[in-house]
Amino acid sequence: MPLLDPDRVIEAPGPWTHRQVSANGARFHVVELGEGPACLLLHGFPTFWWTWRNQLTALADAGYRAIAMDLRGYGGSDHPPHGYDPATQTADAAGVLRSLGVSSAYVIGHGWGAFGAWAMGVLEPDAVLGIVPISMPHPRAMRSNLLRAGQWTTLGYLLNFQVPLLPERSLRRHEGHRVEELMRRWSGSTDWIDAEGEVYRSAFMRWPTAHTAIEYHRWAVRSFWRTDGRRFLSAMAEPITTDVLHIHGVLDPMVLSASCGGSGRFVKGSYRFAALQTGHFPQEEAPDDVSALIIEWLNERTRS
Repeated sequence: MPLLDPDRVIEAPGPWTHRQVSANGARFHVVELGEGPACLLLHGFPTFWWTWRNQLTALADAGYRAIAMDLRGYGGSDHPPHGYDPATQTADAAGVLRSLGVSSAYVIGHGWGAFGAWAMGVLEPDAVLGIVPISMPHPRAMRSNLLRAGQWTTLGYLLNFQVPLLPERSLRRHEGHRVEELMRRWSGSTDWIDAEGEVYRSAFMRWPTAHTAIEYHRWAVRSFWRTDGRRFLSAMAEPITTDVLHIHGVLDPMVLSASCGGSGRFVKGSYRFAALQTGHFPQEEAPDDVSALIIEWLNERTRS
């Protein structure tokens, strides 16, 4: 049975509004719902804005303006050949907010989106009211913990992604079977994949997402010796002045809980670590718990 049309799943109907927004020299697909203090939601690999569908409605119902964007190289956003580094990612996100008339927002990210949320706290502080990183330690904590507790071995796929062309072919083969396989491997429970796996595979088949999504991973490995990578890591030594709610699934087999240690050292504001009994995708595996944590944390800051 053929996969769904990628455009159909990326433009999925619902209570939200789809928009195209120009920012930082590119166009970005944005999904919005609700009114109130703004919350920017940044997805990770290998998903797209749809991973926040439950949080979009929950945040809107709680009195917030939820804004989920497809990152550069994903979903309905532009897929340019360059710009898959954290400095560009943060400029993209801050530019989207400005294009929407939002001066600052709470930034909620998962995986590589959380990497960008951490980076925004330092590189785009004026655009950030607070951050909620999910399934991703602070970049400097992640780097320092790579050789501890077996973390490096769990990220072996990053090395495989450095080979030209072959990773892209592997992810696209058999209608994206490996995309779903990776999500199953990294999850603590897979019921959500049974329901949504075809949606994510379909969106990933939009050309050239398989290539541009991998470019984030290629930058991460090459950053060890590249000047821009060293410059970024040096900048991230600057402490984040806003509050942080750090959510992590203790069953995550890819980003280990031990690797989150030390993240709070880079936060001058309040830092809270919330552990859930999930794998790498808490917003999918336990959406109600994640939404409740985020809304409680937001309410403490917006209604005090």
